[in-house]
Amino acid sequence: MKSNKRRAIPPALVLRNPICFLAFGFGSGLAPKAPGTFGTLAAVPFYLLASGLPLQAYLALVILAFVAGVWLCGRCEKIIGAEDHSGIVWDEFVGLFVTYIAAPVTPAYVVAGFCLFRLFDVWKPWPIAWFDRRVHGGLGIMLDDVLAGIYAALGLAVLRYGF
Repeated sequence: MKSNKRRAIPPALVLRNPICFLAFGFGSGLAPKAPGTFGTLAAVPFYLLASGLPLQAYLALVILAFVAGVWLCGRCEKIIGAEDHSGIVWDEFVGLFVTYIAAPVTPAYVVAGFCLFRLFDVWKPWPIAWFDRRVHGGLGIMLDDVLAGIYAALGLAVLRYGF
């Protein structure tokens, strides 16, 4: 499998294949520049829809989306023939959902969570970069974004409660 994370993928392949359509964040990962940012942006309305759920249901949704994402992302990278392609953004959806687990649903926290998640997803501080280099397949795609979501959630907690 090729490891070129940025090679062009025919949009028709993504839009016609239900697995890749989901893995590419309902097509948002097809953005020619910054697909991770566009994928994260596309996740915000889904978060807002899910934010009214009771905490237990929200956590179940996040866990289900993670487990489904391991399979979806792993299958899609095989279909497109590229390992951890940058257009696969289901992991951004789940990472953003993790970011907001304990956050109030206000415009300020939605924006701050988005920014913090993108920061940690791009920056990849330890141990995120370590896992990103060593864990492959669907689990590897998902894991670094879940960890970035945890870091971003901690950042939101610091903003909310202080040190």
